[in-house]
Amino acid sequence: QVQLVESGGGLVQAGGSLSLSCTASGLTFSSYTMGWFRQVPGKEREFVAVVARSGASIGYIRSVKGRFAISRDNAKNTVYLQMNSLKPEDTAVYICAAGTAGWGTSPDEFDYWGQGTQVTVSS
Repeated sequence: QVQLVESGGGLVQAGGSLSLSCTASGLTFSSYTMGWFRQVPGKEREFVAVVARSGASIGYIRSVKGRFAISRDNAKNTVYLQMNSLKPEDTAVYICAAGTAGWGTSPDEFDYWGQGTQVTVSS
């Protein structure tokens, strides 16, 4: 049974930082592209960042480039999202995802999802 468990969300003031983690079990982690998405009520799930299986290729949505950093540790079955210079518009539930495709920025390209962790940025 595949499980993705996120942690690290919380409440932070604008300009602050948070570090999210997502630990996977029940799959061969190094064989999966890992992504972070975010969702607010009433809106579609939005791509945030993706890291390829080896960690060599990384991609971000334009609005977080230079502020967020995705990384992975295949020995720990964990993907991270370091979020700096947070803005109120970053407020959302952040969800990690795993996919067998070599790359992905659309929810359709991912096979497994975590439950999400709430990130709230106050102004």
